[in-house]
Amino acid sequence: MSKKKNTENNLSVEGYKKKITAFLKTYNKCLMPFNELEKKCHTKKYGRNNFLKAFDELRNDGIVMMRKGMKAALTSRLGVHTGKITRLSRTFGFAEDDNGIEYFIPGKCMMGAMPDDRVIISDIPSRSGEPEGEIIDILSIGMTQLTGRIEYIDFGLYFVPDIANNTCMVIDKNGSAEFNDGDKVLAEISYRGRRHAEHKVKIILSFGSSETAFACAESILAMHGVIKEFPEEVAKEAHKISEGGVQEYSFNNREDLRGLNIFTIDSAESKDLDDAVSVERTENGYLLGVHIADVSYYVKGNSELDKEALRRGTSIYYADKVIPMLPKELSNGICSLNPDEDRLTLSAFMELDSDGKMLSYRFCKSVIKSRVKGVYSEINKILDGTANDCILSKYDRVAQEISVMDELADILISAKKRRHAPELETVESKLIINGNGICVDIAPRERGKSERIIEEFMLCANEAAAKLAKEKNVPFVYRIHETPPEEKTAALCELLAKLNIEYPHFKEFSPSHAAEILDNVRGTDKFGAVNMMVLRSMAKAKYSEEPLGHFGLVLDDYAHFTSPIRRYPDLAVHRIITDILAGYNETWLNKRYSGFVVKASENSSNAEIRAVSVERECEDCYKAEYMKSHIGESFTAKISGVTEYGFYAQLSNSVEGLVHVRTLPEGEYDYSEPVALTEKFSGVSYELGDTVQVVCASVNVSSGNIDFVLDEEE
Repeated sequence: MSKKKNTENNLSVEGYKKKITAFLKTYNKCLMPFNELEKKCHTKKYGRNNFLKAFDELRNDGIVMMRKGMKAALTSRLGVHTGKITRLSRTFGFAEDDNGIEYFIPGKCMMGAMPDDRVIISDIPSRSGEPEGEIIDILSIGMTQLTGRIEYIDFGLYFVPDIANNTCMVIDKNGSAEFNDGDKVLAEISYRGRRHAEHKVKIILSFGSSETAFACAESILAMHGVIKEFPEEVAKEAHKISEGGVQEYSFNNREDLRGLNIFTIDSAESKDLDDAVSVERTENGYLLGVHIADVSYYVKGNSELDKEALRRGTSIYYADKVIPMLPKELSNGICSLNPDEDRLTLSAFMELDSDGKMLSYRFCKSVIKSRVKGVYSEINKILDGTANDCILSKYDRVAQEISVMDELADILISAKKRRHAPELETVESKLIINGNGICVDIAPRERGKSERIIEEFMLCANEAAAKLAKEKNVPFVYRIHETPPEEKTAALCELLAKLNIEYPHFKEFSPSHAAEILDNVRGTDKFGAVNMMVLRSMAKAKYSEEPLGHFGLVLDDYAHFTSPIRRYPDLAVHRIITDILAGYNETWLNKRYSGFVVKASENSSNAEIRAVSVERECEDCYKAEYMKSHIGESFTAKISGVTEYGFYAQLSNSVEGLVHVRTLPEGEYDYSEPVALTEKFSGVSYELGDTVQVVCASVNVSSGNIDFVLDEEE
């Protein structure tokens, strides 16, 4: 008897897992009462902790599940799927199973599940033809913290989360921070019910009024896990480097380029100047120099600074603020290529012929002294002949270089056209923030000739960096843009046909096809809509250790080399190029960097996605704040998107709002996905790209949503 006790008591968790799955597999019914399963595993007296741990691990892995009435089953016997909640809306949610299939989940079938919860999904009849399901078990908890606002409802204050903003959650006052009606807050779920409305929360932090974009932006940062402050050890490293300054001994083994007419060109407000340029004519064409801040000299691999930079991945820019990847002592200080100061750089020299073809390239460690802090708007005035004497005097030392740069940029732009690179356009806006942090104006961000010059020169340097890595056959972080998925290009052609727009027929979609589609509508009212459709059909650019080329630029070799102050991939590329220049051989470089480039690529791609989401969400709140003072005003807009519940209209300053179908003239509307809403009897149609006159009807700063209605007077 004692021997049996000892054997059962020592049965491992893995041993119990085998027993549990075996008994559930052979049980004559799908569902086995949990207490019966315990008896079969002999856990009433012995080894119960290991048994419970084994069951929990199997449940978290989605192998077993628990149904109502404390009954256990193998998920495989019930024909259900394991997956994860990906997002919530006001009255429904979405889940993705382990095979990548997305399920629409009606609100009543959510079982209180939150984003990132691991769940079991059961199929239910679909109303749309797309997979639809219900949540029948929550295997593990994902999101516990969420942002929202405090609202006074039915004589009490409740928490209304941003991710499901028709749900009111009870606030647990014990342990909650102070808050007021209308505050934007960060909350933590303290109790989970079977429905979202049954959850209880504790308020962790109040950001201030949800009617201010500043408070809403702070909540967005918190929700995405963005930390503004640097850890103490990182700040200490940065301070020590800054205090040391640029020492002459660091010029050893560097080319002294301080005699060249090198200068930066950036926006007027830029403080993190990480790229400078030089150019001269040669017998064969041009010698282009791109000189990038040598951040890798200061940020050593595996230092605290490097670990934090890898974690952040990129700087984040929103409104008039920046959350830098590196502390300001580096980003705005010792690494920034400020005028008339010695700065350490990694230089790329490219020899280009009169057609813009790259004949040769070389990289070197260097030291430069920028002649002037060039500003896009000022150089644009020089190029279009409207510069005043003050501007001309400022750029007197580099006037000849500006002329040659303009000439070379035209050649490079023509070469890009000959490659049939699609000329996609993006509408960027500049938010004007007053001294109180309020958005008081929105202006389209102008993109003049000097912006194009710098863009083309940076593309050359990025291409040369990738060519070097392939030539040396070493691990590298490439910037890749793959061919669009076939289903997306097929959908694009279907939409173009609905809009009666000509498009090329093809077996395999190429950049020239995208370019032809855009050229067919350039200069027409349909261009904005088609431009957006082509953009959405593209694959997302990302970072990879594999040199897969760049579809949009039509380049076989491409990497990010030119912004190591604000992007980690560029810093990683600098570190590898530095070791190539130091003479390390292929074997050593492969051993050192093979694992590193995989990690850096994946982390940098994820960081970029997070940064883009943060910037877009923050910008939406500031745009809504601006439109608060324009409620009731009429605007000319273009239809930028059509859905079954209405259409989106975009103003010339990039503000976008929804015209809901219930606000349209009375009638019965047919939805021609996703290009038009047409009233059945009158034939009146609202089509993608159409111009409409709208009135700003309402604004929600907290969600960043703006509602328009058609201007009846127009």
